[in-house]
Amino acid sequence: MDIVKVRYSKGSLGKNDGCENAPDLLLESLHSKEVEIIKDNVDKTMRNISKIEGEVFVGGDHSITYGSFKGFSKKFSNPGIILFDAHPDLEVTSGSVTHEDYLRKLIEEGVLKKENVILVGIRKVSKNEKDFMNGMKFFGMEQIFNNEEDVCDSVMEMAREFDGLYLSIDIDVLDPAFAPGTGYREVSGLNSQQLFYFLRRIKKLNNLKRVDLVEINPEKDRDNLTINMGKKIIGEFV
Repeated sequence: MDIVKVRYSKGSLGKNDGCENAPDLLLESLHSKEVEIIKDNVDKTMRNISKIEGEVFVGGDHSITYGSFKGFSKKFSNPGIILFDAHPDLEVTSGSVTHEDYLRKLIEEGVLKKENVILVGIRKVSKNEKDFMNGMKFFGMEQIFNNEEDVCDSVMEMAREFDGLYLSIDIDVLDPAFAPGTGYREVSGLNSQQLFYFLRRIKKLNNLKRVDLVEINPEKDRDNLTINMGKKIIGEFV
């Protein structure tokens, strides 16, 4: 199992500075390799991320998924992604990739089909994002609260259609009571039991080939709740 450490937070636009320190804490007892980060060159950093091989990527902010998925997608004819996130990250793109627009960039650049995106746990969406979401598969918290098992069944059924499945977990999909150490805390999120229910089912899919965990910020954590949660999440896949 190759684990990749991505100590990068430039894509957070200054809103989650400090999350570049999470990989060292999350992976302190695990062997990992590291991406070369070019602090003043986002595009080169993304190219470096896209070239490195691995099954588990630990960030860092959510923009790392842009580079990681771009490299991942080249191995498959019909790659897809499940994203656990409070936000869809589909803002209008402008310049180099950020954690607010990486998903839109992947779609607009033709790397990822819009219909091959499955969003789970979203609960804060801008007008720009809502307009762009037409044709996407997404599950908000109300649907999950009403019947998490049915939602998970639907996610599993959709995900089986991809020949290569990528799973991305933004820690803010969890309610801040379970993971306060992040830049964008959104109330009424998943509890830890719900998240692990989804993850333990999804990891049984034979087409799951890569996982990333992002947006944990030790500087904003409380009593190591988020760091410990992150370690448990990583432990599901290594």
